[in-house]
Amino acid sequence: MPMNLMHRKLCSSEKWAAAVAEVLPDWLARFELGDDVLEIGPGFGATTRVLVDAVPQLTALEIDPASTRLLREKYGDRVDVVEGSGAEMPFENGRFSGVVCFTMLHHVPTDELQDRIFAEAFRVLRPGGTYCGVDSQLSFGFRLLHLGDTMNVLDANTLPARLTAAGFEQVSVAMERKRLEFSAVKPSAG
Repeated sequence: MPMNLMHRKLCSSEKWAAAVAEVLPDWLARFELGDDVLEIGPGFGATTRVLVDAVPQLTALEIDPASTRLLREKYGDRVDVVEGSGAEMPFENGRFSGVVCFTMLHHVPTDELQDRIFAEAFRVLRPGGTYCGVDSQLSFGFRLLHLGDTMNVLDANTLPARLTAAGFEQVSVAMERKRLEFSAVKPSAG
C-alpha cells in the first residue's frame, strides 16, 4: 500500500534492518512455526532477512511489484517470492505450517480487507498452525512518518474477536511498548 518517501527510506535502510535483526529472532523463538512458513507483506525485506535463516522453508507474498522484484534479487532461490494480495492468496488450503506478518497490517486501507487477510491466513494454514505478527500503534512520530500514507491501525480491543471470527483459537493480543503483538492457532483437525 502507498508509502511516502520518508517512510520508504526508513523501511529500506540498513539501520531499520539492523534494528529488526536485533529483536526479531528472540520474538520468533516464542512460536513453533513449523517447516513451511508464509510471510505476508515483507516490503523491503528486513524481516525476510531474519526469517530466511530462522525457518526451513519460506514463502514471501508481496503485493507491490517493485518490492517483489527487489525481494527476488535479494533472496534468489532461498525464498519463494510471490506477487499477490494477502486478501486473495494464490495458495492451496492448508499449505503452510505458520503464517507471519510484521508492521504491514496498518497499510491495509480498511478493516474489511484486514479481515480478509485474517481469513486467508486461516485458510492457507494447516490445522494446528500458528498465525502471528506485530504491528505499530499510534504515536506522534508514527503519525508523522505516515503523512500521506495509508494508515489503518489495528485496535487491540477488537482484534481478538476479529481473529476468532476468522476461525482462530488460542488468540493472544498484547501491547508491548508502542506495538501490538498477536498470535492465534488454527484448530487441529478432528
